[in-house]
Amino acid sequence: MIMIAPQDEPAPGNIKVTRWDWINLALQTLISDGIESVRVLPLGQKLGVSRSSFYWYFESRQDLLDQLLAHWRNTNTRAIVERAQRPAESIIMGVMNVFECWADQRLFDPRLDFAIREWARRSDDVRRAIDQADNDRLGAIRDMYRRHGYDEEDAFIRARVLYYMQIGYYVLDLKEPVEARVSHLAAYLRSFTGQEPSDADVARFMRFIAAR
Repeated sequence: MIMIAPQDEPAPGNIKVTRWDWINLALQTLISDGIESVRVLPLGQKLGVSRSSFYWYFESRQDLLDQLLAHWRNTNTRAIVERAQRPAESIIMGVMNVFECWADQRLFDPRLDFAIREWARRSDDVRRAIDQADNDRLGAIRDMYRRHGYDEEDAFIRARVLYYMQIGYYVLDLKEPVEARVSHLAAYLRSFTGQEPSDADVARFMRFIAAR
């Protein structure tokens, strides 16, 4: 899971935890047990602090939940959008930029994405946040294709195929190692772009995998 680095001081009189400790534990609990388990008292018991520590950093449980959603948007969605918007010499290079999100959980945490989608089943507000995130991600990938000369419909459909395929991997909980998927990299690139990747293209992405 993408962990949040401490960026503030602990509450006066309670040096055990920071605001980020609360958020990180809440994220872990959301992923492992679902949104109903993200409760102030149990989180405080796990951290070994009183409720007053929580209310030093947050106005309410809803405030904490809002921070979890903000963290998800600022990591998972931002990573995809940023990679899709990066300048690239070719569409193959552009697609490989997006692939970095699927290959490195420090950029895109699939467990967190799945947990947010499960949460959306219980909250209309979170459902709207999911819909907006999917639109933002798809829009960025579509625009990437358009920048490389694909027409509107082709760019739209290719973006959907690329994005929905990856989300499908997570929903189906496939256990295929990254290395196994990368062994088919050239074929994936042909499928997503209609172009033939060079050996140098494949080698570039393999270097990224090796450096993770």
